[in-house]
Amino acid sequence: MAAETLAGFPRRFAWVLDDLSALVPGRRVVAEGWGLRPELVAPVVGSVQQLVVLVPTAGFRAQQIARLPRASIAVAGVSDPERALRNRWARDELVAADAVAQAARLGVRVIQVDGSLDGDQLADLVADHFAAYL
Repeated sequence: MAAETLAGFPRRFAWVLDDLSALVPGRRVVAEGWGLRPELVAPVVGSVQQLVVLVPTAGFRAQQIARLPRASIAVAGVSDPERALRNRWARDELVAADAVAQAARLGVRVIQVDGSLDGDQLADLVADHFAAYL
């Protein structure tokens, strides 16, 4: 599942680039999302300093799974919904680990989201990272 997910990101990334160029032609943007992978974004920014990867720790993901009902919705139409859910969680862990590895390979900053910062503090940390570009 993780390999299939990773293989699909480049195609969807092309769509993201099309959407962003139509929305804000010629301007810098701050974008976030599951498929904005470091190896895809790095080639289209001026510097890897214009990129930061936020990735949840396993502990934070476990907290979110326990707290957010949508994170534990069983997959419909499969013979073993609980197994499908565990597989999705494992896939997400593998995809996150791959993002960290790709970021390290490219020299991109990684911020581990572990729940120790609230939303405003995390936003401030990201804003500080981008201060020279904003």
